[in-house]
Amino acid sequence: MREGRLAEGYRWALLFGVALLIFLVDQGSKYLVLRNLRWGEPWNPITSLKRLVSLTLVTNTGAAFGLLPDQGTLLAIVAIVVVVAILLYERHIPRGQPWLRIALGMQLGGAAGNLLDRLHYGHVIDFIDFKVWPIFNLADSAVVVGVCILALYFWRSEKEACTSSIPAGRRDGESRGGAR
Repeated sequence: MREGRLAEGYRWALLFGVALLIFLVDQGSKYLVLRNLRWGEPWNPITSLKRLVSLTLVTNTGAAFGLLPDQGTLLAIVAIVVVVAILLYERHIPRGQPWLRIALGMQLGGAAGNLLDRLHYGHVIDFIDFKVWPIFNLADSAVVVGVCILALYFWRSEKEACTSSIPAGRRDGESRGGAR
């Protein structure tokens, strides 16, 4: 009985630990940017990278990377739905799936970070500027990386399911007619 509770606690700790880490790093970075940068002015801590990347404080009323501008209310609702869906789905994740919990934790932490911005400021704080891409923040990055890990997880699961359903002789390249 006690081992079951420990395993359950570990599962929640991994998901929420990742989510909390993402949330704190995102909010901490935004706090530092808000305290130290002027709106719209780029800052380049590494001058040799000036043409590639800078920190530029901007607001974003849309989704990650500037998509869906002026849809803050809709995106806040979507973030709440995502948070609730992750919390409900967590108990259905099979044991031994840490990457799935990490991916969902990244999405949960990123969604919560940007949701807090929307509720507190009415927009999201963005500041990472790669010049060839819309300006974004760490929460956006966590959500995107989490989605990529999740997609890879499901792609590999599907691939393994397809491979395991093929009879052993067929996996080795045996033809339909048998040996000739």
